[in-house]
Amino acid sequence: MKRQFWLISFCVLVALTSCNRKPKDGFTDTYTSGVISIAADESFQPIVQEEIDVFEGIYPLAGIVPRYTTEVDAVNLLLKDSVRLAITTRTLTKEEMNSFHSRKFFPREIKLATDGLALIVNRQNRDSLISVRDIRRILTGEVTSWKDIYPDSRLKDISVVFDNPNSSTVRFATDSICGGKSLSTTNVKALRTNRQVINYVAQTPDAIGVIGVNWLGNRSDTTNLSFRDEVRVMSVSAEDIATPENSYKPYQAYLYYGDYPLARPIYILLNDPRSTLPWGFASFLTSDRGQRIILKSGLVPATQPVRIVSVKDE
Repeated sequence: MKRQFWLISFCVLVALTSCNRKPKDGFTDTYTSGVISIAADESFQPIVQEEIDVFEGIYPLAGIVPRYTTEVDAVNLLLKDSVRLAITTRTLTKEEMNSFHSRKFFPREIKLATDGLALIVNRQNRDSLISVRDIRRILTGEVTSWKDIYPDSRLKDISVVFDNPNSSTVRFATDSICGGKSLSTTNVKALRTNRQVINYVAQTPDAIGVIGVNWLGNRSDTTNLSFRDEVRVMSVSAEDIATPENSYKPYQAYLYYGDYPLARPIYILLNDPRSTLPWGFASFLTSDRGQRIILKSGLVPATQPVRIVSVKDE
């Protein structure tokens, strides 16, 4: 009996000692427990928050504290080792990767999903077709009036709004739409958040908002075939002249087949050499459960199959 009591006491002492002993690197999280911060592009706040809520429900000992910020800041936080996981729309540059390698870190880049950059206008604006060519002309300041594109329009000067000057949305517009040319400073401005972009466009008849489609999903529509009621989502054409036949809205099917011309990837940037909670959350994001959440959001998951149904667009 005494021997059994001593054995139990020894085990308790070992357990308490183990709990108080911290790893040399200062991290105490495990694959499914502990508390960590992650950085995520604010464009993806709705879907990232939903993923976190489900993950924490499955693993109650795990806590994910998101920092919704610009893409520039998200990558910088990763480079500074302030976070070990970031969600962005780009991979690391050669210089950034070399910075990690010089410190004996070997980060991973994992494709999570495909997103669409949506163009939104006020509900009063009936002109809902636009070509990438005309978007480029507007963003670079070559075109400043609605009548320059739609001669019958009653609207006046075009006002373009983005979420943030350091956001992935601005980078995509500059690099992928404008071919590296600077955005106009006369009719283009940046606010602070995607929510502010929606509110501004809903209240401003002359405005165009550039926003991640993740913010526009109608959560009550399980078919992912409708958007929020506050604004109108434009159909975009890769051809020089937009027609109903060659223009597409950022529906899941059009993102999946590549018909929508303003699609962009979403990546997990992971620097977790110990394979602890950041790896655990990344694995969940790319698992069947995590990818199904993305599928229901209207984005295109990287690994989950997408079922396509035929519908008539409005």
